[in-house]
Amino acid sequence: MPGEDASIAGQHPGSDIADDQQDERPSFDSSVAHIARVYNYWLGGKDNYPADRAAGDAVIETYPHVVAGVRANRAFLARTVRHLAGEAGIRQFLDIGTGIPTANNTHEVAQSVAPESRVVYVDNDPVVLAHARALLTSAPEGATDYIDADLRDVAAILRQAERALDFSRPVGVMLVAILHLIADEDDPYGLVATLMDAVPPGSYLTVSHLASDIAAMARAEATERLRLLMHEKQTLRSRSEVARFFEGLEMIEPGLVRIPEWRPDSDADAKSPSALWGGMGHKR
Repeated sequence: MPGEDASIAGQHPGSDIADDQQDERPSFDSSVAHIARVYNYWLGGKDNYPADRAAGDAVIETYPHVVAGVRANRAFLARTVRHLAGEAGIRQFLDIGTGIPTANNTHEVAQSVAPESRVVYVDNDPVVLAHARALLTSAPEGATDYIDADLRDVAAILRQAERALDFSRPVGVMLVAILHLIADEDDPYGLVATLMDAVPPGSYLTVSHLASDIAAMARAEATERLRLLMHEKQTLRSRSEVARFFEGLEMIEPGLVRIPEWRPDSDADAKSPSALWGGMGHKR
């Protein structure tokens, strides 16, 4: 694990970003936990600091299944992208709330099925921005792009995404573990509706979201601990509240379920602990 004085990019073992690009990177405060780095810690990554590990451990104390849940979320991402690129024939993806690169990123999964797939990543986290070039390693037949933007500014996302995506053709919109970072006063339902209005029929929406009605007491305490230790705030939502994001869309089987239960690779995977709802909707 890196120490307090290590730079996120260029000094960590295995970094894909060259040292001579260091001056271009944004600064950030490593003394305060950040959700992207906390998730990285839970996933066993190296791009985190003592504050992130302290916040991660505080959550584990109250909700020990959080690590399994985070890993189940990455597996959910891979399964949904594999379905979209395979069975659904989607060749364009808009992945908002990318997070720090790990294994099985959207472009890697999509291009393993269809090398010509085009993927646009969106995040407003300076830590992720520092790793953006690692995301831009695409199959020669396809393309990847990175947008530094906030989900609350859908117009900016759509405008910049046109560099790589053709919005006259279907798009797989990926909102994986991001909407619970959007408070009710920021109108998350309106943001999702605007995104889906901008993509043509044949497009898909994939969502995973922290649940308020799974392991409710433990999750509430874990969320409160994170609230005290990091800037980003989380809004947990019930299954019915998450279902509202899919209004006007046709749900893909098995519907809105705990993420390990969405087309699992095995019965054992389906029983993995997780406090996230997940599903996929099709725009007709």
